[in-house]
Amino acid sequence: MTHVTCTVADGIATVVLDNPPQNRIGVEAVAALSAALDEIETEEVRAVLLRAEGENFSYGGDIEPWPGWTERELRSHFSDFMRTFNRFEQLPVPTVAAVQGRCSGGGLELAVRADVVFAGESASFGHPEQSIAIVTLLGGIYRVAERAGRARAMEWALTSEQVPAAEMERSGVVNRVVPDGDLELAARTFAEKLAKGPTRAHAAHKALLRAWESGGRATTDEIIFDIALPLWATDDTRMAIPAAVHALRSGAPRPAMPFRGR
Repeated sequence: MTHVTCTVADGIATVVLDNPPQNRIGVEAVAALSAALDEIETEEVRAVLLRAEGENFSYGGDIEPWPGWTERELRSHFSDFMRTFNRFEQLPVPTVAAVQGRCSGGGLELAVRADVVFAGESASFGHPEQSIAIVTLLGGIYRVAERAGRARAMEWALTSEQVPAAEMERSGVVNRVVPDGDLELAARTFAEKLAKGPTRAHAAHKALLRAWESGGRATTDEIIFDIALPLWATDDTRMAIPAAVHALRSGAPRPAMPFRGR
């Protein structure tokens, strides 16, 4: 059984964690996620929707084989998990996660790698790692800190509490909380909107934020024009700027732009 599936239609790749009820993430699931990313990188994908089957997004890592792994095997497997999760995070297209039920451990570490996180109102999030005396192995604590601040991230990592979606929204970890029954439609509708946008500009914004996260404002100021100015050569910009200028000069509303993503 494949624990992760991927389908591509109308410019949107839908990646599904498909091992309910807990959707635990192990070697097989990460291999399937890597294969999904291979497909996304070779198809005409302009947005990605990440969701899960069943009542829960993911309880986190598949811990059953861990006691039998040597330290070398632990490092090898977790390094592969990290590389694969980072590939998802670094996709040059917008990514949207739709989170329902419980989102813990590795599931949370995957969800916060999405650009935008939608959550059902009954969803909850947490770092259970301290309950088995380990740490957030795939960068969860500092990615949550980027969104919510150090104090909140540390508290949640120390206590392993399940944090309600509403609190995660107030803290900036989750973008939007919607009724449970509306979750998939709301997230998909948002992904569809992004897929119709200027894909190359979206990629540039992602690159700028990555630069800011690693080097801060001054470093990003140094490279912004290297990232931004090539957009002027794209088909979308060559179409959109003259159309906007024409609307301005004629006093007409700026038209909706039929962006093609290139």
